[in-house]
Amino acid sequence: MVTTCAWIVTAALLLCVGLAGAKDNLRVAYEWREMDFKYESPDQRWSAIESGAFKPANVIPFGLEVYRQRLFVTLPRWRDGVPASLAYLDLNDTSTKMPALRPFPSWVAHTLSDAEPELVSPFRVKADRCGRLWVLDSRISGVLEQTKLYGTAQLLIYDLHNDDLLRRHILPAGQSKQSSFFANLAVEDADCENTYAYAADLGSPGLVVYSWRDQESWRVQHHFFHPNPLAGNFSINGIEFQWDDGLYGLALSKPQSDGYSTLYFHPLSSTMEFSVNSSVLRNKTLATSGAIYREFKILGSRGVNAQAGAQCLDTETGVLFYTLPNQNAVACWRTSKSFSSQDHIYTNNNNLIFPSDVKVDDQQRLWVLANQLQSFIYDELYPGSINFRIFTASVREAIEHTACEAPKPLPELVSKLGEVIRTNIKLKTAEDSNSVAGSKSAASALQLSLGALLLGCCLQLRSWLL
Repeated sequence: MVTTCAWIVTAALLLCVGLAGAKDNLRVAYEWREMDFKYESPDQRWSAIESGAFKPANVIPFGLEVYRQRLFVTLPRWRDGVPASLAYLDLNDTSTKMPALRPFPSWVAHTLSDAEPELVSPFRVKADRCGRLWVLDSRISGVLEQTKLYGTAQLLIYDLHNDDLLRRHILPAGQSKQSSFFANLAVEDADCENTYAYAADLGSPGLVVYSWRDQESWRVQHHFFHPNPLAGNFSINGIEFQWDDGLYGLALSKPQSDGYSTLYFHPLSSTMEFSVNSSVLRNKTLATSGAIYREFKILGSRGVNAQAGAQCLDTETGVLFYTLPNQNAVACWRTSKSFSSQDHIYTNNNNLIFPSDVKVDDQQRLWVLANQLQSFIYDELYPGSINFRIFTASVREAIEHTACEAPKPLPELVSKLGEVIRTNIKLKTAEDSNSVAGSKSAASALQLSLGALLLGCCLQLRSWLL
């Protein structure tokens, strides 16, 4: 009986390990060797290539967003030859896994010949619950070639019902420093008329807060926005480099009863995660004073080699999703648990190379963009192979069998435990009466009960411990 019970324990533990290791939770929705655009005709496309207006090798997707049936992609002008820096594809069109993109809101909006171009080089976009698309545009082109500055960074807000430009807010000079580089965005949209946008400055670490209602912005400073000099080493698929980027990842929680949210944030060159209540940031007088020092919270470290990039939060489950470029992984943390209870939802050194962005749409679908940025900057991309991928899964599927999965009711575990105890008593009674048949029968019952108990425990082991 001891041998059999030991086998049951081993089998249950192996099953538990198998469940914990089932992290292949994303599927490829789209993939590209090179990005392409829908021109009005093949001749126009070829003319753009001949003139150098479109250089496919210089176009790389960086940020994404999904609103209803459109998937938006930002294509920053790192190099020359990017004809449109913000585009979209129709999710209803499933004719190809390598769809050509349509410029948003139009080809004209991406013309750089104007004195004040509408769109220069956006890095992140965010669709809010009010049907608006917020676009964070650095207004810097050619950062990997001949850099050209078209002015300080700007926020563009479009009406997604008709794609009209609702508002354009150019950051005042004092809110954009000499080394500023704005690359991430979060939008607090519980009240459509009192919406706030948060723009992360990784170059000169700081946070710019914009009020839709008041049509003004202000800059917030805190030392938690700065990079950690000990976390600047990156090594991705054989390419090693050092970055000293500051504030980068931003994600907002569901509004609390007082109407404010928690802003989760981290620098790119760091393994730490922090938070602050939006009531602090939305109060211009308080936010721009030194009195906010102690209002910022340290959540903890993600561990060695766990510098995180973009992040987002699913407000339904309270799960924070974030990218781990050094690990070619996407990870999660259920914010109702301790910060140590994190887990990977997907890791792949072949097709998830440099996860660049992650979003959850209004249908609770998770989207992840991987773009091999390290090769684009420091080496080269090969047009004969797949270089860019967009993954997806429902949030429920993404967190299944991870520490971020919602705890489930234990399946009559207490009752099963009682059965084991009662069976053990019967076994003891049978042994005392020297009944061999009764002893074997009781032992068998004990084994089955113990197996059921262990399997039930296994299914919830991660939730119990984390």
